[in-house]
Amino acid sequence: MKKIRVAIIGQGRSGRDIHANSLSQMKEQYEIVAVADMLEERLERAKKELNCEVYRDYRDLFKRNDLDLIINASPSHFHFTISKEIMESGFHVLSEKPLARTAHEVDILIDTAKKTGKLLAIFQQSRYAPAYRQVQEIIKSGVIGRVVQVSIAYNNFARRWDWQTLKANDGGNLLNTGPHPVDQALQFFGSEEMPHITSMMDRANTAGDAEDYVKIILHGHGRPVIDVEISSCCAYPSFTYNVQGTRGGIKGSTTHLDWKYFKQEEAGELKLVTTPMVNEKNEPAYCREQLKWYEESWDIPAEQGKDLFPSMAQSFYNMIYNTIVHGKELEITPSQVRQQIAVMEECHRQNS
Repeated sequence: MKKIRVAIIGQGRSGRDIHANSLSQMKEQYEIVAVADMLEERLERAKKELNCEVYRDYRDLFKRNDLDLIINASPSHFHFTISKEIMESGFHVLSEKPLARTAHEVDILIDTAKKTGKLLAIFQQSRYAPAYRQVQEIIKSGVIGRVVQVSIAYNNFARRWDWQTLKANDGGNLLNTGPHPVDQALQFFGSEEMPHITSMMDRANTAGDAEDYVKIILHGHGRPVIDVEISSCCAYPSFTYNVQGTRGGIKGSTTHLDWKYFKQEEAGELKLVTTPMVNEKNEPAYCREQLKWYEESWDIPAEQGKDLFPSMAQSFYNMIYNTIVHGKELEITPSQVRQQIAVMEECHRQNS
């Protein structure tokens, strides 16, 4: 089996804790041969933990001729420039999210990938979240009918004071956390067209100047309404997904889902009555019927639940392996991520 030789730029929470950790568990497919970081203590730790070459300047990686992929896990506001530089230097790139700040920057990266013939991939591992995939399967089965609304809530209560709370660093809940639920939201909405967007954002509990409360409503003719909430001031988070359909619905978290539905053939067709409604005593009454509900549930498999984030990352990296080694198409494309960035750009514009 061919091994993909990887270098990682950045050894922070993402570069070390997500990428290096995940790839270290996929030794048959990947080999981490080098990392770059500006902090000496991170380089020393990488030497011990990964047994690889280390560089203070990421540009020194470009002098190597043995790399199949460079992972850009630099701070958010460097994703665009460094990803562009990686491709122009002759290497495939996998960028952490957010890919860029504007849709125009994504267009530049897509154009650079075409000109250089290099792979441009974006680490949107939540597309492989087991609960999200299960929700999609339930919807595709048709049991809950036509989807009217999908609510996605990435909520908790947390005060934050690090570098990702600053606008200058492309911080805030929308660019930090938002790429996950917004990516999923656009899959529910459909990636063929841009939705109409309404957004409200607030700075509530953060020490920085960027937002930590986000509400986004996506809508369009013939499409379900998508309600996305990313809040750091929610003391009572109640669900991750809540799907409303014409014959039932789905509600649940990242580890457990419940859904209920009735069968159209059992319920029969509704017949409009325009005369006053009465009950069996000939008294005024509301419309009432006893639907027979069918209820089902799902729990995340034990192995995935125990290591949810590494599991999603490894599913993502299996896809990247198949793309680089076997020539398969990317399952998460730059054009899909462009739509996501365009939505978030419009949210920032509405809340400038």
